[in-house]
Amino acid sequence: MHCLEPDNLWDLRGNASPQVVQALLRLSVKNNAELYLVGGTVRDWLLGRRSCDIDIAAPCSAASLAKQFRTELGGGSLVDLSGPDDEAVRVVWHNEQVDFASFRAGTTTIEEDLQCRDFTVNAMAVPLAALATDGEPLRLLDPTGGLADLREEKIRHCPGAFVADPLRMLRGYRLCATLGFHLVEKTRVEVRKHAARIAHAAAERIGYELRLIFASPRTALVLQTIAEDGLLARLLPELYQGAGVLQPEFHHLDVLGHSYLALSTMEEILADPQRYFPGRITEITKYLQQENALSCLKWAALLHDIGKPATREVQFGNDGRVTFYRHDEKGARIFRQFAERSRWSKAEIERTGGLIAMHMHPFHLCNVVREGEITRRAALKLCRRAGSDLSGLFLLAMADSMASRGEKKPERMEEELQELFDFVQKMYDDHIQPVLFGPRLLTGKDLIEEFALVPGPLFTKILDELEVARVEGEVTDRRTALAFVATYLKTDAANHPTSS
Repeated sequence: MHCLEPDNLWDLRGNASPQVVQALLRLSVKNNAELYLVGGTVRDWLLGRRSCDIDIAAPCSAASLAKQFRTELGGGSLVDLSGPDDEAVRVVWHNEQVDFASFRAGTTTIEEDLQCRDFTVNAMAVPLAALATDGEPLRLLDPTGGLADLREEKIRHCPGAFVADPLRMLRGYRLCATLGFHLVEKTRVEVRKHAARIAHAAAERIGYELRLIFASPRTALVLQTIAEDGLLARLLPELYQGAGVLQPEFHHLDVLGHSYLALSTMEEILADPQRYFPGRITEITKYLQQENALSCLKWAALLHDIGKPATREVQFGNDGRVTFYRHDEKGARIFRQFAERSRWSKAEIERTGGLIAMHMHPFHLCNVVREGEITRRAALKLCRRAGSDLSGLFLLAMADSMASRGEKKPERMEEELQELFDFVQKMYDDHIQPVLFGPRLLTGKDLIEEFALVPGPLFTKILDELEVARVEGEVTDRRTALAFVATYLKTDAANHPTSS
């Protein structure tokens, strides 16, 4: 047991409203059984970090305590978090939450309960009643040596942790990602021993841990460790289809190695986007502030070539050239299967899948630039396809390019991408955005009244082509818009005559 002065610890009042703090203190006084602050609450307390919630452990019924706490607050909702062998109830009140849990696995003391937890840094406790006494030193209960591990930035598992709950293996890596710590070798050996058990963890729980790992700035480093310990291949077997799949001379690594490097490179770019796109930092900063933008970009970097193994062909009639035609589209479909299996949100699936599906588009346009110049129509096509992910698409292309270091890679590939983004963004600002978001010159109603057309797919074709004509400067007002439609209909009728 360690004695720490209160001013060495995080102040509970900085992490919860006064109403929640006072209700907890009243609860501790009214109950004969001692209550304890535990787990991540104490860990973050000692690190000086703001905790997202408050965890309470008790030798009595968690459900009873939660109900009493709600009474003390005068409101709140109860969420049952109990498992087969443990009782736990969450109280949610005005966007704050307090989790109450009975001692685990039939234990009767706080020391026994703490030893049943996942990692030593989460296996410390402080008596809640002590918080009600000003000036009294707080007692830190630490039966597994968590404080020493915290000081040494180590993540070490508690005995039997991974057998009790296989998800804890992934949680250990998540703690490394979010705290900047490292797993001790004995814990990594234990993960390798029990890696197959991850199949028993619910997809939603796995997704939650991965989401936090990808939201951290250490995703690539931690993911490499997960891979080395044999866990990633069980979580994402599709990625490992790229092992040993060789690529043309544009690349220097196989598909799997390139995928890892693209993720690592993406994190470098996200840490300093000004360095890679100095003229577009305003647009990029705004984009990266969108919900899930950072994590979706990193997922897209890791999985952008996931369709290559299934599309690889050797063109024997062309000097044995290796091709991966339509691997972007195939990859998007494979990704969606993984994401749906992993219970991703629709928004995350659409953004990440969309980036994977169109990740080759900037490179195709760079080829066009080498032969001439891009038309406004081509720029509009890219902007329509990318939508709000235009900045993200070029960030992904830059990561993809930088992770490719083969001898036949174009010398100025990164500069070309930077110049292309500048060109397309300027084209968007000056010519495309005013058309897409400004007032329409013609509507479907006009097509009905002026040309006696019946609503259908032709409407969409006409209005889309009208947008292109406006972007190209061919149409500038209602008169020229009507003339354009009349010409379009005559041309369409000539090209598709109706048989009697």
